[in-house]
Amino acid sequence: MTRSEATVTDGPEPTTGTPASTAAPAGDITATMAPDGSPWLLEVRGLTKRFPGVVANDNVDLTLATGEILGLLGENGAGKSTLVKMLFGIHQPDEGMMWLNGTEIRPAGPGDAISRGIGMVHQHFQLVPPLTVAENIVLGAEPRKRRLFDRRGAERRVREISERYGLEVEPSDVLGDLPVGIQQRVEILKALYREAQLLILDEPTAVLTPQETDELLAIMRDLAASGVGIIFITHKLREVLAVTDRVTVLRRGRSVGTVDTSSATTESLAELMVGRSVVLRVDKNEAEPGRVVLDVRDLEVRDDRRQTTVRGATFDVRAGEIVGVAGVEGNGQRELVEAITGIRPIHAGTVTIEGFTVHGHPRSVREHGVAYIPEDRERDGLVGDYSVADNLVLTEYHRRPFAGHGLRHPDAVDHLASELVERFDVRTPGIDVAVSTLSGGNKQKVIVARELSEDKHLVVASQPTRGVDVGSIEFIHNQLVAARDRGSAVLLVSAELDEIFGLADRIAVIYEGRIVAVCDPATVSREDVGLLMAGGQPSEPVAAG
Repeated sequence: MTRSEATVTDGPEPTTGTPASTAAPAGDITATMAPDGSPWLLEVRGLTKRFPGVVANDNVDLTLATGEILGLLGENGAGKSTLVKMLFGIHQPDEGMMWLNGTEIRPAGPGDAISRGIGMVHQHFQLVPPLTVAENIVLGAEPRKRRLFDRRGAERRVREISERYGLEVEPSDVLGDLPVGIQQRVEILKALYREAQLLILDEPTAVLTPQETDELLAIMRDLAASGVGIIFITHKLREVLAVTDRVTVLRRGRSVGTVDTSSATTESLAELMVGRSVVLRVDKNEAEPGRVVLDVRDLEVRDDRRQTTVRGATFDVRAGEIVGVAGVEGNGQRELVEAITGIRPIHAGTVTIEGFTVHGHPRSVREHGVAYIPEDRERDGLVGDYSVADNLVLTEYHRRPFAGHGLRHPDAVDHLASELVERFDVRTPGIDVAVSTLSGGNKQKVIVARELSEDKHLVVASQPTRGVDVGSIEFIHNQLVAARDRGSAVLLVSAELDEIFGLADRIAVIYEGRIVAVCDPATVSREDVGLLMAGGQPSEPVAAG
């Protein structure tokens, strides 16, 4: 399909908490046509959704042609997920209309949407860990033989689809035993199994390695070429420019522009999203490393299946520097971080922080001046049912001034929470709302505010910008650099090479649990780091950082 022409549409400045425009009543308007004269695969006009205290979507318009890939961009909290949840029947719109192939639709639920040919890959996994890969993929649409579940048929079908699209999995594996990147493959395969004509991908690359991301983008192009229309939500502007035909941008619940991708740049898209110029390159001074704060020697760590995943890792991090750990996901990064922070037992070797030897006690590690931004904010960083305020003191709730003599001091908690929400630009209706109601980027800001509001000897940041928008990425990067400049040692673990090269003063490459090289980002190339990450060797020796 050729790219359809589009222009930027400047709407009014979006607002929050104000009444939306009144949409035309059903029957008064009809679906329009795509540039080629056929009905749009999907057309949305005047779609509005309100929640208590906030207008999540305000009079949103959107079109998608058959065989087109449409990027849907916006800051965290801009309304992207709410919009696609209405398309998928999870939420019901308060106003507005939707058409699929020229026929008005209003899916009553996900099952209804699926029956109409709409598939969705959710940002947060909708999977059942105790079931196998095949069972998860076919759940709700199981092949049967003599009225019984045809397990062999399901595994055969899953294997065929996974091989066809280059997303190979082992159908008989138990899902809960698999790393997060493979679980994301299963989510994508679950949608492909149902052969949707409209596929919604909500942050599908947030947990994928660069190689897996490239594979997914190729799959998306193949699907579009076969006639599938795709709505692609991502915060990674390079991916948008690489694969989409057009881009629609939401800001504070409203659609503020639709552009043809061929005329867009990362800078223009970022400015349209945020409403201001965004610095996409990390601005930092030369590091001035001091004493060794974190010293890791001959470290061996086992995973939950008692398999050794960290093998003799040795490296250090000094005060006033950022050391980035680069590697393909699943090469021991998670176990390395959990051993350093005391969450996972150390099988052999040593981890020393400012002279304190870590022995697997998370609270004692924290009490020795360690801040920790975990990889999985939902599971390890926050308590969803707790308020924003309570999450901001989650690691200090038992100490003065927040508690004393067995009693909680709510005024002290609220005072700190109000200060941190303003200082770290956490966008929330209030400090008393459940943190689960916030957008992904604002949840991450809560964690960053809690962990970086005080100076620490060591900051361990694992995938700190996964699934957050460009404005939040800029903010989090600046906070990590500020911590470095205040004298903290910063260990950054990231699957994003751009992030590693932008922030790190030294790069430690991990492969199969071993630190295979420590490089200077000023002299090593991305290609050489990529080779090391894959277990290869650069043509020229890599200079040590």
